[in-house]
This record gives sequence, C-alpha cells and structure tokens, in this order.
Amino acid sequence: CCRGAAAAEAGRGRREADEAEAGRPPLPLHGAERSDRDQRRRRRHGPVRHHLLQDRAGLPQSHLLAAGILCYVGAYVFITYDDYDHFFEDVYTLIPAVVIIAVGTLLFIIGLIGCCATIRESRCGLATFVIILLLVFITEVVVVVLGYVYRAKVESEVDRRIHKVYKTYNGTSPDAASRAIDYVQRQLHCCGIHNYSDWENTDWFKETKNQSVPLSCCRTSASTCNGSLAHPADLYSEGCEALVVKKLQDIMMYVIWAALTFAAIQLLGMLCACIVLCRRSRDPAYELLITGGTYA
Repeated sequence: CCRGAAAAEAGRGRREADEAEAGRPPLPLHGAERSDRDQRRRRRHGPVRHHLLQDRAGLPQSHLLAAGILCYVGAYVFITYDDYDHFFEDVYTLIPAVVIIAVGTLLFIIGLIGCCATIRESRCGLATFVIILLLVFITEVVVVVLGYVYRAKVESEVDRRIHKVYKTYNGTSPDAASRAIDYVQRQLHCCGIHNYSDWENTDWFKETKNQSVPLSCCRTSASTCNGSLAHPADLYSEGCEALVVKKLQDIMMYVIWAALTFAAIQLLGMLCACIVLCRRSRDPAYELLITGGTYA
C-alpha cells in the first residue's frame, strides 16, 4: 500500500514537471490530488507567509510609536510656552504644536487601521492606510513651514515684549510677570535684559533705593549674595533676552526636526503599502501566498 502511494505521488510530480517544461498549464486536479498538492504548498510556503505578515505588521506598529513621540513633542512645546508666555505674546506660535499633537493622534488611528488591514488582508484597508498617510505627510510639511515662519518671528517678538515685562516687575510673588522674570533668571542663569545694569532703569529699582537687583540674579555658587550691585561677581553677567530667544528657537527646531523625521517615515510607509497593493493586484501567486488560498 505504501509503495503504491509513493509511486502515485512520484507520478504526479513527474507529470507536473513535464507539463511545466513543455510550457503547458498543469491539468486540473480533483479530490484527494488537489488536497495533497495544497497541503504540500502550505507546508512549503507557511514560514514565508508568516515572515511576510510579520514584516508588514511592523510598519503600523512603528506608527503607533511615532504617534507617542509626536504627542510628547507637542506637549513639551505647550509646557515650555507656558513658562515663557510673558516674553512671547503671539499665541499663533502654538499652531505647530497643536498640529503636531493632532498628527500624533491621527498616527495612532493610522497605526490601528494598518494593523487591522494587515491582519485581515484588506485591500480597501491598505488603500485607506495609504490615503491617510498622504494627508499626514502633507500636514507635516505644513508644520515644517509654519515652524520656520514662527522661528523667524521669535527675536523681534521677544525684544518687543521683554522690555514691557521688566518695567512691570514689582518683586512680589502674586504678580505673574514678576514670577516669570524670577523663573527665567534662575533657569537660564541670566540677569536683566542685556546684563544686570538694565535693572537700574526699572521702576522697581528706583523705588527700592537699595542699589540691588532681584535675588534671582544671584549665582547659585554665591551663598552670601544679596543682589547688591557692589558685588557684581556674585551676579549673573549674561542678559536674558538672547537666552530666551535661543530657548524658544530651539523649541521650534525640535518641532521642525520631529515633523521632518516622521514625514520621512510616512513616505516610507506609503511606499511599502503601495508595493504590497501592486504586487497583490499583479501577481496571483503572491495573493495566494499571503492569503493561504489554492489554485483552481
């Protein structure tokens, strides 16, 4: 019985090989012969199909990671702006941050759609995946442009606002402008607009009449500092305006680089999804390999 089955199997293999060499399509198989052939193909291509699905599933998962990173960058911009909002009044600067958080949320949705499309092998799902990726790519290009536009406005806006903020300083904790100045001077290790001598032109300095600057101007290493101008070595020598401008411009660059990086990822995602769609539509064998189907 075993010898007969082996002989039949060998005969079928020779018949398929001869027909392939002759350039003729193989004769249709029926019943047990077709079942045996399909099982052999599944055993042979099973590992390949598994790796294909695994590789394709990795792309949507990368979009989930990208969504988290973009949302983090957007939130960081919001938090930092809240610390420096007295020096930069133009709220439109937050537009890139708002857009990048929206893009991050959309990327999360895209990742879910991509995972579902990969698992279900949905051509419609993959097409939707590509279209949304294209929209996200365009949005990220807009973020880059807006980032450069608002980055160029930072210096003039800070220069206009910082003089007003220093003039309203009164040294009391409840005053928001005073807290903002003290925070910036401590965080950025600076004093005054251009240097500590700028405090001599403020109303607060003239009213106190003690020839001293705020304690936030004191160096952390000067434990006995009381803000007196008689001991300039105890005070930060660098002005705050240039450092605030640099800080805000650096934040905008973070947004720009994040948008550029993930725009490149979207481009790669669109390319991979288009390749999959094209191969599925042009190569029936690839379709059967992915879906695990059978020939007629």
